[in-house]
Amino acid sequence: MTEDLRASWEKDEQAAFAGWDFSYIHGRSESGVVPWDYESIVREYLKSTYELLDMGTGGGEFILSLGHPYERTSVTEAWLPNLEVCRQRLAPLGIGVHHVEDDAHLPFEDEAFDIVINRHEALNASEVARILRPGGYFITQQVGGKNNNNLSVQVIDYFQPRYAHWDLAFARKVLEEAELEILISEEAFPKQRFFDVGALVYFAMVIEWEFPGFSVDGCFDRLLALHAVCKAQGYIEAIEHRFMIVCQKKG
Repeated sequence: MTEDLRASWEKDEQAAFAGWDFSYIHGRSESGVVPWDYESIVREYLKSTYELLDMGTGGGEFILSLGHPYERTSVTEAWLPNLEVCRQRLAPLGIGVHHVEDDAHLPFEDEAFDIVINRHEALNASEVARILRPGGYFITQQVGGKNNNNLSVQVIDYFQPRYAHWDLAFARKVLEEAELEILISEEAFPKQRFFDVGALVYFAMVIEWEFPGFSVDGCFDRLLALHAVCKAQGYIEAIEHRFMIVCQKKG
């Protein structure tokens, strides 16, 4: 039985991931719900005449869903597998696709955009302010530094969060220091559930910064303990950390 579990989890460990698409574990996990709707907020501020940048676009799924004029749309992406997806999916449409590894150096001129959006991507407040036009908007939903920490400590020996400082208060401070006026801000701690350990394995391989050094072999005993928890209560629970900010460049 134990070796059957190992073989099953190793299959999940080796599953391919592309874009920002977790359909492989569809029905095997459930994310918590935040008290705001990121898409609705973006649509509220977005106008068809705006020059739009989506930072860290993933595979471009969200930006395409907005239906914004392609010739007024640009995206950045750091992860090379996602970048290749964007080059194949977005660039032929006329969307500007840019490889960015350092968010402190964005490849755009000053005041290039009317609106910059950022969902779960790193940001440099001064650089965001530089590329925004006066009166332009920055809208971001961020993963906070406490995200899944309660689960990470159960999987990874001596786990230490890499971004423990990153929360709403800290983000507000750096954005205000960059001369961006906060219009809306909220923070939430929804609960995420995994209905089998294999789904968690797949997730841990993708979100590697929350599970540093993870492997089925190296964490097998801890995974067996979580399997027992899952059998007993029907799921493994993690506490997510999210916050959202809408701000505007002064001027």
